Amino acid sequence: MFLCSSIPTKKICSFISATNIPFSSSPNPPFLLRFRTSHRENLRYLKSLGIIKPGNKTYKSPSAESLSHILSIVNLLNSQGFSEADISRIALVCDQVFSPEFSPAHVESVFEFFKFDLAATPEETRGLILRCPQILESNVPFCLRPTLIYLKELDIGNLNLSTTLNAHLLNTRVDKLEEKIRFLQGIGFSYEESAKFCARFPAIFGYSIEHNLWPKYVYLVEEMRRDIQELKMFPQYFAFSLRNRIVPRHLHLKERNVTMPLKRMLLWSDQRFYAKWK
Repeated sequence: MFLCSSIPTKKICSFISATNIPFSSSPNPPFLLRFRTSHRENLRYLKSLGIIKPGNKTYKSPSAESLSHILSIVNLLNSQGFSEADISRIALVCDQVFSPEFSPAHVESVFEFFKFDLAATPEETRGLILRCPQILESNVPFCLRPTLIYLKELDIGNLNLSTTLNAHLLNTRVDKLEEKIRFLQGIGFSYEESAKFCARFPAIFGYSIEHNLWPKYVYLVEEMRRDIQELKMFPQYFAFSLRNRIVPRHLHLKERNVTMPLKRMLLWSDQRFYAKWK
């Protein structure tokens, strides 16, 4: 799971976070400024966005100062092209952004990182944030910038593109990325081979070593009797389900005394595979 939290926040940003919530496609919503409206109107407005949630038992009506702080964050997001639907999405996934611990300056630093370090367009920035809203909580000098530098050293490019993978890669601490490099070295890869492997298959950074990578490696060498050279040729092996894809197809071929490269064994559709090897 990907993790990169700002100090002192410790929220987890996983690949499935916020990906099932639809967000607005409008990049330029009208600017909203509500500081001069009444306290009651501001409260109603922030409730409509889902930022203030009066339903829980510990709810206390926020002060005018708290509302002003929240509105400053809302207006900052809106000025960066986020619609009300986008802001509601962010509030649903990581309401910590609107807490007193987060200042507009912190959020601004994240946008500056996207613009100057990542060279992302406003549309790309918005897309990346909406795919992993927790990135707004991340600390730029301690997390985002070191991570970007490390990923570039591994020759992983196009990180500005607004994909779910890129969003979560950028929001991962360097030590978590290094764990996957050490895993590959531990099974027989050199550092250079490990770096090249990750550049070809960066999704590996989102997989658990204990529950995903290690069991698949063990099955590959102990049950399938294959060499790690095949992994170097086909790193996408780790992307397939061990229970639903790898094991059934291996056993099916074994019963028929058929051998083939991993790529051919796993990439074919079920219909094509089982029709070919009845």
